[in-house]
Amino acid sequence: MPPKTIPVDPFDCVIFGGTGDLSVRKLLPALYHRDHDGQVPPRSRIFSISRKPMDAESYRRFVEERVGRHKADPESWDRFLARLDHLSLDAGGSDGWETLRHRLDEIPGQVRVFYLATAPALYGPVSARLGGAGLATPEARVVVEKPIGHDLASAKRINDEIGRVFAESQTYRIDHYLGKETVQNLIALRFANSLFEPLWSATWIDHVQITVAETVGLEGRADYYDTAGALRDMVQNHLLQLLCLVALEPPRAFDADAVRDEKIKVLRALEPIGGEEHALIRGQYRRGAADGQAVPGYQEELSGGKASRTETFVALRVGIANWRWAGVPFYLRTGKRLAARTSEIVIQFKAVPHSIFPRSAGGLEPNRLVIRLQPDEGITLHLMTKEPGPGGLRLKSVPLDLSFAETFTGRFPEAYERLLLDVVRGNPTLFMRRDEVEAAWTWLDASIRAWEEGNEAPKPYMAGSWGPTAATALIERDGRTWHEEAS
Repeated sequence: MPPKTIPVDPFDCVIFGGTGDLSVRKLLPALYHRDHDGQVPPRSRIFSISRKPMDAESYRRFVEERVGRHKADPESWDRFLARLDHLSLDAGGSDGWETLRHRLDEIPGQVRVFYLATAPALYGPVSARLGGAGLATPEARVVVEKPIGHDLASAKRINDEIGRVFAESQTYRIDHYLGKETVQNLIALRFANSLFEPLWSATWIDHVQITVAETVGLEGRADYYDTAGALRDMVQNHLLQLLCLVALEPPRAFDADAVRDEKIKVLRALEPIGGEEHALIRGQYRRGAADGQAVPGYQEELSGGKASRTETFVALRVGIANWRWAGVPFYLRTGKRLAARTSEIVIQFKAVPHSIFPRSAGGLEPNRLVIRLQPDEGITLHLMTKEPGPGGLRLKSVPLDLSFAETFTGRFPEAYERLLLDVVRGNPTLFMRRDEVEAAWTWLDASIRAWEEGNEAPKPYMAGSWGPTAATALIERDGRTWHEEAS
């Protein structure tokens, strides 16, 4: 049975950067699919803002060419196109804001979603222009993408600039990973079942692995990525958010402040990287093969092949200083040009304290819970069982697999679809609060400083591998193995 759709109030969605990559790949397809499923009310409108000299018809042709492959049927597609408009406006300039205000005021009282699909440097100036033009009404919300700054100081500056115009309750800092079905199912798995939560602590869990691996390289993001790297681009948001959802204490309710209050406690309990018990490995890919094709190295992909010390891979061993998780290492890793595209969380339980079985039965493997975020979303629990057949007792680890595609039929909304409509509803549960962002930067800034003080270049690894050998050594020194190597 397909999921039930719940309508929302009429809204205007104004996308700054409406002709950009994020809009074409994610935002416009998400809005179309919600429209197709009947969740977008008739009066709702979508405005694209960019510097391109387009009128509404030109923009609709632009969307037809670049987004039309998502078309489910002609009727819903034509309805969606009719909602689209385009205004030529320089986000950093002073012209055109009155025109935007006039267009929005044609239907007063609607929820206004201002989606800033722009460079973070424009978040403050665009917010100021929206405020100056009287567009930041009580019904308005502003959505900003990661990264919020490149360190704690810049994050605070951007948050201050946005906060001068929009209240915290109107500000939605989006991390699309939090909109994935399996990420939300992690909350349901823990708190809707009596089986796991009693075991969810250092008493029964040996360690946790969180992996976000990509096979792609820079994909036209060289200018941004070379100033950020994997630590700022992925660890500060995606991986730390996943860590928080694994490690948080039970919230009093599944509402915005209750969940985010528990996440901030985890971030503030993170032990600093450095010292004997923790480690940080950075790497940079070299020429190799990915997705079956020869690919250049990172520095070859940069403009002019310039030398760079930016990391494209990072692996960390992180501890959480609280009663629930004391002594449990969290191994995080992410990188580009790796062996497979996969995002997963692995909860490795401790081994049984004593085996009653003879050696001939085989070794006992600890239970392992694997939560797959992409691709093939699902949950797998590895259990020990007896192999069928006569001739003695033989034990084997077998998976109990919940595949979303096989268990639930129909098409399920992608992350941006859910998150965009949560903005319209005014539900910030799956968005980052200001203190979360700044707590994450506080921890990461200290880690980056520790790395930079060592003045060590990123370790090379071949494209198409699982990263530098030092990342394998990081976990194997503790007598453990990365999940794909143990499978």
